Amino acid sequence: MALGLLLSGLPQTASAQVTAFKQAVAEAAARDADIAAFYKAYGYNSLWTGRTGRERQRRSALFSALSSAGNHGLPAARYDAAGLQAKMKAAKTERDRGLVEVEISRTFLQFSRDLQTGVLVPSRVNRAIVRQVPYRDRTSYLVNFSKSSPNGFFKALPPKTTEYNALMKEKLRMERLLAKGGWGAKVPAKTLKPGQSGAPVVAMRNRLNAMGFLKRTNTQTYDASIQSAVQQFQLAHGLAADGVVGESTMSEINKGVQDRLQSIIVAMERERWVNQERGKRHVLVNLPDFTAKIVDNGKVTFSTRSVVGANKEDRPTVEFSDVMEFMVVNPSWYVPRSIVVGEYLPALKRNSNAVRHIEITDNKGRKVNRGAVNFSQYTEKTFPFAMRQPPSEGNALGLVKFMFPNPYNIYLHDTPAKNLFGREVRAYSHGCVRLADPFDFAYALLAKQESNPESYFKSVLATGRETRVDLKSPVPVHIIYRTAFTTPKGHTQYRRDIYGRDAQIWRALSKAGVALRAVQG
Repeated sequence: MALGLLLSGLPQTASAQVTAFKQAVAEAAARDADIAAFYKAYGYNSLWTGRTGRERQRRSALFSALSSAGNHGLPAARYDAAGLQAKMKAAKTERDRGLVEVEISRTFLQFSRDLQTGVLVPSRVNRAIVRQVPYRDRTSYLVNFSKSSPNGFFKALPPKTTEYNALMKEKLRMERLLAKGGWGAKVPAKTLKPGQSGAPVVAMRNRLNAMGFLKRTNTQTYDASIQSAVQQFQLAHGLAADGVVGESTMSEINKGVQDRLQSIIVAMERERWVNQERGKRHVLVNLPDFTAKIVDNGKVTFSTRSVVGANKEDRPTVEFSDVMEFMVVNPSWYVPRSIVVGEYLPALKRNSNAVRHIEITDNKGRKVNRGAVNFSQYTEKTFPFAMRQPPSEGNALGLVKFMFPNPYNIYLHDTPAKNLFGREVRAYSHGCVRLADPFDFAYALLAKQESNPESYFKSVLATGRETRVDLKSPVPVHIIYRTAFTTPKGHTQYRRDIYGRDAQIWRALSKAGVALRAVQG
């Protein structure tokens, strides 16, 4: 935007009294449309660099907030608070002051957005993170700040969730641990089991004690006290709590404070991506935790184990939020095109009677006689048929599915493959989320609209017919990915990075300037 055009927006009296300061502000702001729009409406006056008490308060609040950037896991060097202060002190002319004024506003906007909605753009880190981040209009930050209590404005920016605050406290605790050297030496063994003794057992004893899972003891044998501590550790890390240290448990025990700090900082960034109201009642699916929960007024009222997308090709479950509108009892499974041509067509080419439990249908939904089709003549692109599995207990979707229509074709559903829920790592699906207790999940959802939800659900189920049941009050669904999260009692739990997404996020944060730090005291 040209300088003359910017200045033409000033009131006539102001235009006649254009100062070197205002001219410099207009010139510097012209490079950023949002900043230019604010200063035009603000009469090109000073927000930060003047001598009034109000402006001193704003400067003090900003530099205080910038000093806390590291507490939030933000890239403190990006904001260069010391550099800004030096430029303010070095400003000798009104023009110098005007240029610094705009630079402070630019830093303010960067910091405010980073603190409120995150440093990174999720989909640029990983295409499967399709979250719609609630970005605010940049100009509104300046407008609202100019009208607000400066300190109050900055306090309102980060997520106000219990989870974010708990993660920040845990981050500071881990930074203090890092300054003290962490949890000590790693355990020099691949596996350990009850009854063993020796140096590896002592190293594990010391490490479990430093982590807070074992009270101080002099035992050098893998006894009952250590076994109990191992089980507690396993529960806190999503492992099978058998009290035996296999390779997966040992790998988690030997992870350092730095690894856990990275997970916490990534979790805080992810919390900023969903910095908005999530619904008094909502469904929360945490992919690395393999759980699906119903949350009412901040408290988990229902929880069940889940199976999520396999970690290969296009199967990993995407991350997004939507709204559950209805459930389908006795659902048909309309086989996704990718499975039809990628898995079933090759089988049909070998044997036209393959996958007999699946119906082949034409473009009008009519069942096709397999014997009348020469499957070998078709390719993935030319295959003209669809496939459908009718309602049954053996249906791939089980007996109920929960729908929140979305472009990714992801939903929650029952499954006949119940054996998978007993596994430690449950990433096996084509992308949808399978539930271990789908009927109980349905009862919990219907409890808001049916006096006897279980009886109602079973009566619909007993018909054997595909039936849509609308939720009178649609429920937000948030499919998230947290390898670090806290319990209601404030304890932090960790999970494995099943898709490697948190590692990608950490690398991107590091590139942006986020660094681990050790804090004394």
